[in-house]
Amino acid sequence: MDIKQIQELVKLINKTNIGEITIEEEGVKITVKQKKDPVQHIIAGGQSGQIYSNAPQQQTPLPPPPPVVTPIAETSKTDNLITIKSPMIGTFYRQSGPGKPIFINVGDEVTSGKVVCIIEAMKLFNEIESEVKGKIVKILVEDASPVEYDQPLFLVDPS
Repeated sequence: MDIKQIQELVKLINKTNIGEITIEEEGVKITVKQKKDPVQHIIAGGQSGQIYSNAPQQQTPLPPPPPVVTPIAETSKTDNLITIKSPMIGTFYRQSGPGKPIFINVGDEVTSGKVVCIIEAMKLFNEIESEVKGKIVKILVEDASPVEYDQPLFLVDPS
């Protein structure tokens, strides 16, 4: 999807009563939300190739968006692992900006106070620090995806 198509989507949203539209195409997900003030919010990522619209005055029903799936690790292997959870609702980012280094990868050692990710909430970027010392075993959330309060983000092996 090119920038002209995205601009046309924004114009369409601003001219109608559609509150939000999400388009997924060729591994790219774009969400445009309308607020009381005409402000646009675009998020990229995803892979399913389906289109969803949240239009309250629309006549034909649309299929519901796919449920958010949080991978569940096998309990036999995760008995001794510690989970770093999201302290807030927002958008999860593994780096501070495009082209910047990733904060943490699988296999990296973390210490208490080390920044492991950023969560954007209401246009504020909040650095999330590890409260445990250990080795990152698994990253449970994809970059630029929404997270809920208390959602597991990382699994850490403290040994």
